Amino acid sequence: MFKPTLALIATTLTLLAGCASYKPVPPAFHAALNRPYHLDSGDIVRVTVFEQNGLTSTYPVDKAGYVAFPLVGSVPARGRTTKQLEGELADRLRNGYLKDPDITVQVEQYRPFFIMGEVTTGGQYTYVPGMTVQNAVAIAGGFTPRGEQGSIDVTRQVGGRVLTGRVLTSDPILPGDTLYIRERWF
Repeated sequence: MFKPTLALIATTLTLLAGCASYKPVPPAFHAALNRPYHLDSGDIVRVTVFEQNGLTSTYPVDKAGYVAFPLVGSVPARGRTTKQLEGELADRLRNGYLKDPDITVQVEQYRPFFIMGEVTTGGQYTYVPGMTVQNAVAIAGGFTPRGEQGSIDVTRQVGGRVLTGRVLTSDPILPGDTLYIRERWF
């Protein structure tokens, strides 16, 4: 009788130790949801230069974080908002190419998000604005029978730091996030 009780206590302590290893994420993890969008590799931007059809087009942000723009060359885009990129492009075009360029920059296609773990088809998927964890899991074919459906681990870059937080399926995700669906215990 004593051995089964001891085994139950040991199992309980092991499970509690696993729960104790989880630490809440810094406030910056969730604050990133309310900040202006910052461009990065994999994004595709639509640059419109008023009355300049030859310059108006879509441009990808390359692996190094630059947009290759006609006349002015590579322009840094990583970590900048669309408004900041507009300003940089206008400044460069004003320097010997156009007198007063009127430019708008919009995100045409966001960089992908990644999902792995206990989903039917893990991988890289196209991000759609307003997407939640639940939408992402649905796109990946749903949870496997062993998938933990209560909370999901999300890893994202915030201010140059990589942060991982445990969120609910109703929480929003951002472009570039990596979602990991854990295996449930029972």
